[in-house]
Amino acid sequence: MNEATQTEVEAAVFRRLLTHLDENKDVQNIDLMNLANFCRNCLSKWYVSAAAERQTEIDYEQAREVIYGIPFQEWKAKYQAPATEQQLALFAARSKTSG
Repeated sequence: MNEATQTEVEAAVFRRLLTHLDENKDVQNIDLMNLANFCRNCLSKWYVSAAAERQTEIDYEQAREVIYGIPFQEWKAKYQAPATEQQLALFAARSKTSG
């Protein structure tokens, strides 16, 4: 696979990941962090970093809108549920072992 095709494939996979996350809003960020050690906010930070590496500026909130598909505060109000005690305990335990 040549580099241009690889970049196109990777971009398509990234877009599919965003679509998948959008179609599964019930999967909370804390669930993603507990299971995979990354979440939508991590993707937003990686987006900002990748843009900066290419001398392109995008701020964190703009990147979040790309990842979430809508402004983050709107997404949070509509879809983010309070973390359960179990989710928080798992997150705390995971943080201690990965810290």
